[in-house]
Amino acid sequence: MDAVVDILKNHGFDLDPDNTGFELHEVVHARGFNNGDIFVFPSGTVVTWGLPHDVIDTLAAKHLLPAAQTPYQAEDKEIEDLDFLVDPEQEESSVSGSVVVLGTRREVKTGDKLDTTLAKIAFSSGLARSTKLAVLESSLTRYLESTRHIPDRLSQGLKAPLSRELILQKAGELLNLRSQLNHYHDLTDALPDIFWDSEEKLETYYAKIGKALDVGVRIKTLNDKMTYAQEVVNVAQGVLDISEKMTSEAHSTRLEWIIIGLIAIEVVFELRRVYMERYDVFQEELLTELRGLREEIKQLTAVASTRK
Repeated sequence: MDAVVDILKNHGFDLDPDNTGFELHEVVHARGFNNGDIFVFPSGTVVTWGLPHDVIDTLAAKHLLPAAQTPYQAEDKEIEDLDFLVDPEQEESSVSGSVVVLGTRREVKTGDKLDTTLAKIAFSSGLARSTKLAVLESSLTRYLESTRHIPDRLSQGLKAPLSRELILQKAGELLNLRSQLNHYHDLTDALPDIFWDSEEKLETYYAKIGKALDVGVRIKTLNDKMTYAQEVVNVAQGVLDISEKMTSEAHSTRLEWIIIGLIAIEVVFELRRVYMERYDVFQEELLTELRGLREEIKQLTAVASTRK
């Protein structure tokens, strides 16, 4: 926000001309040509009143972009328009449908623009909240589009190819989106910090613009979609775990059968060795008996010859 102040000063804008009393880290108010008001919020949202579209686009997309810690991508840019009317007969501002009605009676009477400026800040804060939410809605839509094939693959069972790297990446993207929604308090809190010590009517203005833009319903819908996306990721991770476990078990079973086969081969060779050893012993015994018989025959032959 300090960089925002420097940039606006260098371009000749008058900063906080009505002495609103807000801190720089809460909102920066500048007034440009033709009394057009510019409000810059820490969320990276720029809200203008009474400025042409080309001036707004140049200011937000060019001049103020160097102040962004994480400059938006082209697909993240969101623009929202609301009409506003000035009613010098009313002292309080209001929202009628999608039109903001600024009650400028006090400004007309005293010439003090502070009351009108505070009303603009309240309405601008609600509009900035809606625009920031629109960025997350678009990001989630792109995320869901990139993961729509996962349920189809899961319906095919364990044979469907799923990459753990892809699932981990999508889990990280979803976690990042959810943190942007729930950790940015100005989106989820009923009242931003900047209005805690302000007039009650500013809270009313902020609530009215939020209701007109259906911010509460959109936040709930966004959380519901993120919950569904989280379920898809969790199921995909579970399926991958089961698939890897089954693959590991199949590999273990295959190794067990290989070991059994090797043991069987070893048993066969051992039986062959035992058989061969026994066969050799049998041959030796048979040869010994044959030799003995031959000797006996020789002896008998010799005795017969002597008698003759």
